[in-house]
Amino acid sequence: MGLFDFVKDAGEKLGELAGGILGRDDDAAKAAGPEIEKAVKGLGIPVENLAVNVEKDVATVRGTTDNQPDRERVVLVTGNTQGIAQVDDQLEVRAPEPRFHTVVSGDTLSKIAKTVYGDAMKYPAIFEANRPMLSHPDKIYPGQVLRIPEEGGA
Repeated sequence: MGLFDFVKDAGEKLGELAGGILGRDDDAAKAAGPEIEKAVKGLGIPVENLAVNVEKDVATVRGTTDNQPDRERVVLVTGNTQGIAQVDDQLEVRAPEPRFHTVVSGDTLSKIAKTVYGDAMKYPAIFEANRPMLSHPDKIYPGQVLRIPEEGGA
């Protein structure tokens, strides 16, 4: 996903890092990885083969998640650890690539749902996936790009 910047001196102090040792030397940085992994697991975020490697103030995270929100949670937990200035996200997500639809004249959410799901009554999934950008299911316009969630998800 990429490199994310965080405020190095802000965030939670984890386990052995509570003494503020992270960022002082390479050994302390290397010890931070397992502490961050423990924090992610403690929050119940499901990641297979989670590995966090910290060098100086940059944490590289690897592993596999089932969805984008879990990926983002791992990045946030890691980056919001005191002493971490950047997170290099190397996580893989099993979920399929997101789909998008550009609205054309005559489109309705029901018509789009019929096309992508085979059922016009599944339009609420598209509506919910695009809130708060959409305030009402009938308020879409040509040229607008909408996220199309997997069937059954928002």
